[in-house]
Amino acid sequence: MTQFDLRPPTDTQRASISAGLSPEERDVLLEHGTEAAFCGVFLDNHKDGVYCCRFCGLPLFRSAAKFDSGTGWPSFFNPFAESHIRRIRDSSYGMTRVEEVCARCGSHMGHVFPDGPPPTGERHCLNSVSLSFTERGVALPDILGRGAPEGLAATD
Repeated sequence: MTQFDLRPPTDTQRASISAGLSPEERDVLLEHGTEAAFCGVFLDNHKDGVYCCRFCGLPLFRSAAKFDSGTGWPSFFNPFAESHIRRIRDSSYGMTRVEEVCARCGSHMGHVFPDGPPPTGERHCLNSVSLSFTERGVALPDILGRGAPEGLAATD
């Protein structure tokens, strides 16, 4: 269960947000692309806070779940809430993987692998460009204008 409104953006909201994306954001979020390894802005971010969907603002991962996987992309061992992500079988490029998308807007985040640390054993390997970051104590983004759950800020 989550306190957040998981209804998808309206067509008008989706068009407005899409129009403001950079070409790289559009490629990753909407076309399921992948940013280059070791280039993402959040790879070396060690601040306390919450990583949210760049498209719709839904909280996806807490900084406390971030770890250095050595892969070149920000990696997390546990989502903010399991209901905030959706896992999809991905058999592209001759591989079988688990794609991870935002449960609210369907934007591509990255992939989930079974080689992460305890307690989950999962590595959620994400594209920095698909994320925004909100420092601890700051109000979470409200991109869809629905209002955040009462008094909620980025906390671990």
